[in-house]
Amino acid sequence: MQVILKTDVKKVGKKGEIKEVADGYARNFLIAKGLAVQASSGSLFALEKEKEAKAKEEALKKAEAEKIRDELEKMSLEFGVNVKNGNVFNSVSTKQIEAELKRRGINIDKRKILDHEPIKTLGYTIIRIELYKGVIAKLKVHLREN
Repeated sequence: MQVILKTDVKKVGKKGEIKEVADGYARNFLIAKGLAVQASSGSLFALEKEKEAKAKEEALKKAEAEKIRDELEKMSLEFGVNVKNGNVFNSVSTKQIEAELKRRGINIDKRKILDHEPIKTLGYTIIRIELYKGVIAKLKVHLREN
């Protein structure tokens, strides 16, 4: 029997896939537990509509991420650090970068920053931020002496 999986099922397949399984397994387990529906013309049509809606949503999210990327690549964040005898005593962490971006109206989770190490050198440093799958922004961070 052909079924359309409603959720990921171990050793069977992922959500949205059409799989051929034994009739008893389909009726007594997959369909009974709500993990799948029997593949029919109506359910296949609904699956196609769902895939189209998901593709549109993904395209919108990617476009929004690209817009934010363009905005981030134009800006530069500046932080003052304490320096004594050429040694930097402060560093700038991802949490501080997240807070500064939030203050400027851009909400980005600090876990999206790919360069996790604190910035400890004076001058400009470019950090990478993954906004969406495949959309990576490069942000300039400037450390200056207080």
